Order: sequence, then structure tokens, then C-alpha cells
Amino acid sequence: MHLDTGDTAWVLVATALVLLMTPGLAFFYGGMVRAKSVLNMLMMSFSAIGIVSLLWVLFGYSVAFGDSSESPWSGLWGGLGDTGLTGMAGETTVNGAPYAVPVLVFAAFQLMFAIITPALISGAVADRTKFGPWMAFVAIWTTLVYFPVAHWVFDMGGAGGGQYGGDRGHGAGWLAHLGVLDFAGGTAVHVNAGAAALALAIVLGRRIGWRRDPMPSHNPTLVMLGAGLLWFGWFGFNAGSALSANATAGLAFLNTQLAAAAAMLGWMVVERLRDGHYTTLGSASGAVAGLVAITPACAFVSPIGACVLGLVAGCVCAVAVSLKWRLGFDDSLDVVGVHLVGGATGSIGLGFLATDGGLVYGGGLSLLGIQVLAVAVVGVFSFTVAFAVGTLLERTVGFRLSADQEMLGVDRVCHGEEGHVKVPSWAGPGLFPDQGPAAVPVRLEA
Repeated sequence: MHLDTGDTAWVLVATALVLLMTPGLAFFYGGMVRAKSVLNMLMMSFSAIGIVSLLWVLFGYSVAFGDSSESPWSGLWGGLGDTGLTGMAGETTVNGAPYAVPVLVFAAFQLMFAIITPALISGAVADRTKFGPWMAFVAIWTTLVYFPVAHWVFDMGGAGGGQYGGDRGHGAGWLAHLGVLDFAGGTAVHVNAGAAALALAIVLGRRIGWRRDPMPSHNPTLVMLGAGLLWFGWFGFNAGSALSANATAGLAFLNTQLAAAAAMLGWMVVERLRDGHYTTLGSASGAVAGLVAITPACAFVSPIGACVLGLVAGCVCAVAVSLKWRLGFDDSLDVVGVHLVGGATGSIGLGFLATDGGLVYGGGLSLLGIQVLAVAVVGVFSFTVAFAVGTLLERTVGFRLSADQEMLGVDRVCHGEEGHVKVPSWAGPGLFPDQGPAAVPVRLEA
């Protein structure tokens, strides 16, 4: 396969779009929390960019996509032959499979997936998490869970002839070898992150006042901005996963739009019937639920199938987010209901709606079984490791803020800053002319 400059240009653009999703997620989450936690939510996402980028170049890419064709553990672990990404500037072969884009471009694209996955988890533990232990959790969980799971699902092996084409040959991840369909990360990203989010919500426990005190979104405008950036970046997430500017990318692009639109409307209808209102938070969450659900399926279903999948996901996720009140776990920003449930809906939905092998199109139970297996295995593995790591951090360095710190606000405690500082009305310009504006007294609000 020859290097294609057009494909390379498209994947570079898609890479930038996927990176934009993490700041978009930061705004989305930042608007949903109370005012005293907004900066912490921004920092939890932005810190993932720094931590995961370094881990990826050191060993993460090698674990996920390194040449493992000669290893007896090739289905579980990519190997460590590409640590540091040294000597790869001119290569176009990933784990023995030829690509139309340079390996470093492919590595950069996949890095953005690795960044946003742990960032997604942060929404489940908003308002009550120490920042230092959070960064340690990101580093440990990404190393132990995301990198190997990316290999299981995304690495098609040396005979693959590209990431999603041809025979899934020797060196492929074990789920990929079985034939799991996950075009852009329904299991590897969303089920993975959602299961870990559930584990951490259980480990850290409920926020003070949960179920008793109102905890409304402090800035729905910011939520809508974040949702818009996520929606925009998601075209790179899904269409970019074709790794080529071709018909597959076009189908993925269109299906992404259709599923998000259908899910947004489905969520809004459920919300209106259940609560009597159409809310901005609901419409934003519904769009994200549709984007999550179509992620594994965007290249494998028809446009009508994308509409059906999005509508189902929007309705199912809208119902799922309310279950936390009955089940008693405090998933602050509905990561479990949107990402775990949405990712599972999209992945399992492929068993019905995939145009090649889905039950609706005359396929048997084989694909459905593989999809269910992948969701179950990835979910259980991620939950187990996240629960163990979270428990270890809580019992050693302490993962959760103290009650007094939580009441004061994580922004003030962990970052020494506040996202919303109000100057009293009596503190007008020129009150302290010799000391400059920094000396104007302010009233800090938690």
C-alpha cells in the first residue's frame, strides 16, 4: 500500500478534531457541576492531555499497536518493541499491516482516543475528588486498562491490510480476532470509561447532601458550548477512523450526524413526558448519547439504521440516568447512564442493525454474541481494575476530599482559584489607587 497524501491530510485534520473533544468535554462537564467545582472539572480533562500524551509515546502506543506477531501473548498485549516511537518517522506499517498514512500520524490519531477515555471518567466523581490522586489514577488506569483494551479491540494484526480491512491476522487483539465490530470505540472508549466511572462512584461514595440538597448545573450555556464542540469533534472521531478520505469515511460522517440528531430528539421526548420540560441539559446529553451509540456502528449501519440506533439510545439513556437514584450510586454527571449504557447500546445494537451480519439483515446470532461478549468482558475488566486502583488510592493517600473541604469547594482546596469571583458593589475603580486592581478586596464564594 502506497502512502497517500490526501488520506494523510484528512487523518491529520481528524486528529485535531478529536483533540478538540477533550476541551469540549471539559466545558460540557464544567457547566454541569456547581460553581465551586468548575475549574476542577476543566483541570481533570486538561491534565489527561498531559499525562496520557507522555505515557503514549513512552510505551502506550507499543502496548496497543506494537508488533506482537511472534509473541504468545499477542492477543492480550501488543508488546514493547515500539517504545519511545523511535525510528518510525518514515514507516507506514502498523503491526505488520500496511497503511496509507505514516505510522506517526496513525499514532497521533490514536493518542487522542487514549486521552479522552480517562477524561470521560471524571464526570462520575465531580465535586469530591482530590486532584493529585486523580492524576495518579489516570496514569495507572490508562496503563493497565486502556492500552491493552485498545489492543484487544483495535489492533487487526499483521495480515489486516489496514485497521478495518482484510483478514485479522496473527498479532491481532483477541477480540478483534474473534470479529468484534467497533469502528471508533464503543467498547474500547465508552463502555471502558463508563464501567470505570461506576467503580469510582462506588469507591468514593455520595456527595454530601446528595438526594437532599439541590445540585443544579451552574451554567447550562457552558454545557451547550461543550456539547457543540463534542459534536463537531466527533466527526473526526468517527469519520477519521476510516483512516482514509473515502466512502467509508463519508458514511461514518453522515451516520454520526443522524444518530446524534435522533438521540437528542428521543431524549427530549422522554424528558418532556417524564418531567414536563424540554431542557438544554437534556438536549445536550441526548446528542452526546447518540454520538456515543453510533461510535462503534457508524461504518457498519445504513443511514436509516443510524437514525434507529440514535433514537433508541436517546430514549434508553434518558431512562438510564434516572436509575442512579433508585440504585443509590452518585454518578455526578451521568457518565454511567450516557457512556456505559450508550456504548453498550451501540455495540450490541450492531448485532441487529449491521448491514453485514446483523439479525435484521438475515444474519445469525454469531455477531450479536461477539458484541455482547466484548461489552461484558471490557466492562467487567475495567470496573474491576478501576475499583481496585481507586480503593488502593483511597486507603493510602486518600482519594476523596474531607467533608469540610468538599463543602468549601474543590476549586479553592485543590487549585487555590475560583471560576466565578465577584467584586462587591462598593469596591469601585480607584478605591485603592496606589496598590493597583489586584488589591481590590473580593468576597470569595464557594
